[in-house]
Amino acid sequence: MTQPDLRAADTDRARVAGELGRSQAAGRLTVAEYDERLTRAYAARTLGELAGLTADLPADRPAPAPGPAAVAGCGAGQLTNAWRGWLTVALIVLAVWAMSSLGTRDLQPFWPGWVIGPWGAALLARTLTGGHGGRLRHRARTAG
Repeated sequence: MTQPDLRAADTDRARVAGELGRSQAAGRLTVAEYDERLTRAYAARTLGELAGLTADLPADRPAPAPGPAAVAGCGAGQLTNAWRGWLTVALIVLAVWAMSSLGTRDLQPFWPGWVIGPWGAALLARTLTGGHGGRLRHRARTAG
């Protein structure tokens, strides 16, 4: 049995219906053409019948897969955002510490160091390693 003669499944019909809907929304099909093809799509019994409904329409192009650099680590923009988040939290906890010290008229122990110190050290390590923190080496070992 050849591919066009194979029986169509509900998922095949739904996929074609989605393609037809996107084509109608893009102005490639009139409402009447869309309605007629949609009716035929849900009545189709074989893959060949379904293929004929979209043969004159451009093929849907899936979004390109992310490249290895995008998967492996984070870009400069992500690191910048991470540092901005750290700075924002650092300023907030420093302000809380300063206000509590002023409110009690006594210098409080410097507890913000417990918040911003380890986080800042982790971000610094991430920045110095190019944003991937050693994950590339791990992936290289497991990929082979």
